[in-house]
Amino acid sequence: MSAGADSPPSRSPSLHPVGPIPPDSTGAEADALRVARTVREAGGRALIVGGYVRDRMLRGGSEGEPDLEVFGLPAGRLERALRPLGKVHRVGRSFPVLRIGGMAVEVALPRRESKTGPGHLGFEVAADPGLTFREAARRRDLSLNAMGLDPLTGELLDPYRGAEALAARTMRATDAGKFPEDPLRGLRVAAFASRFRFEADAELAHLCAALDLSELSAERIYDELGKILRGEEPSRGLRFLAETGLLRFFPELAALRGAGSEAGPGRDGSAFGRTLGALDRVAALPNPGGEDRMPLLYAVLCHDFGRGRPGANGSPPEPERAAAGARLATEFLERIRAPRALTLVVAALVRRQETPVRYGAQRAPRAAYCRLARELDAAGTTAERLLQFAAILPRDGTAAGGDGDGAPEETFPEGDAFREAAEAGGVFREPPVAAVTGKRVLARGIVPGKRVGRILERCRHLQDETGETDPERILDRVLAEEP
Repeated sequence: MSAGADSPPSRSPSLHPVGPIPPDSTGAEADALRVARTVREAGGRALIVGGYVRDRMLRGGSEGEPDLEVFGLPAGRLERALRPLGKVHRVGRSFPVLRIGGMAVEVALPRRESKTGPGHLGFEVAADPGLTFREAARRRDLSLNAMGLDPLTGELLDPYRGAEALAARTMRATDAGKFPEDPLRGLRVAAFASRFRFEADAELAHLCAALDLSELSAERIYDELGKILRGEEPSRGLRFLAETGLLRFFPELAALRGAGSEAGPGRDGSAFGRTLGALDRVAALPNPGGEDRMPLLYAVLCHDFGRGRPGANGSPPEPERAAAGARLATEFLERIRAPRALTLVVAALVRRQETPVRYGAQRAPRAAYCRLARELDAAGTTAERLLQFAAILPRDGTAAGGDGDGAPEETFPEGDAFREAAEAGGVFREPPVAAVTGKRVLARGIVPGKRVGRILERCRHLQDETGETDPERILDRVLAEEP
């Protein structure tokens, strides 16, 4: 059955025009063309589906690889038709996706999904190459993801008016009856709000509010939360979770909504509002080197957990509150199965978030900076990253940072002093290198054991206090002062 027997494509002048993939394309697009031609010769039709179509219309191109859905060919005939292009591999058990040799595209048949159990994976899936595109696209979450593009002719298939929604920057459920079947879609909608600055229509917001995220695995929640944080405007996605009540599945974040103070008309001075403003500032930072921003984003997300904990008050940040926040951040990240390395960095940054202000204001000694650098290094981060984190955060003394809307003060003299002292001590980007090693201690005739560890610790302390780097002088003094 032809995939083209559907409603005519919808167009919008505010979107980039779509058309056939140029014949001189390279990479994944060239692979898509080869597959589409091969499928056509075998009597079927291959359509590009999913995010590639959306992104090409929205931005004029897509960084992702095109996914192909093949209509009109049973699985066996499709595999045989594709073999001349390379070895065909089946990926997946319940519903196989085909990969061909070294090609960068994936090929699948249209499928029917029947809800059989809770969660994201509670579906029975059956391939059906006889489906029309309209029938096949009905399973997709949002209408703007339910479009198909013929790479050979450039025809856009849009049975659910996805282009219209895309032009309006509005998210609409493809099928209100099927949308609630997958609770992961609530987080996906939040991620689209964050990534593309889209708004959900009233019906979609209502559908999301009824979803039960507790059916999802921790790993899927971590993946989708990361997409929300990496978006162009993370506050949009998190605010959507708050407005729909889905934030209740993240109690540490939900508690922030009642902590802090009101900043005035149109401004959110709560700890939650301050956190959203800080996250947006991270998203706006230039990142020419493609640095991994997840540790910084999660540290900002979790930085005020101590304020929202039971019994906490609205007093200025104290080391005790930061320590409580670090414990809550660790529990939160472990619950969503975040990588251990990420958890260590975030906990260290949250625990030490006030240190740049205190050290800079109090003109802390060199030894304090050295100890800090060693502590941060043990957690996988640096004083440089800590200062970047502290500079992003709104500082107390205003309802929400320097201007009351979540922005930090324009000047940060304590941070300047912190950086100057850390750089002067050579510990801004790395910890101090221990001058005295265990080998040197043993060379003095010290018997291996706990005494060696105590000597090394005192050597590091003396090095940090005095700035002395000569290992023999340090060791001489430590041994002379032994009781």
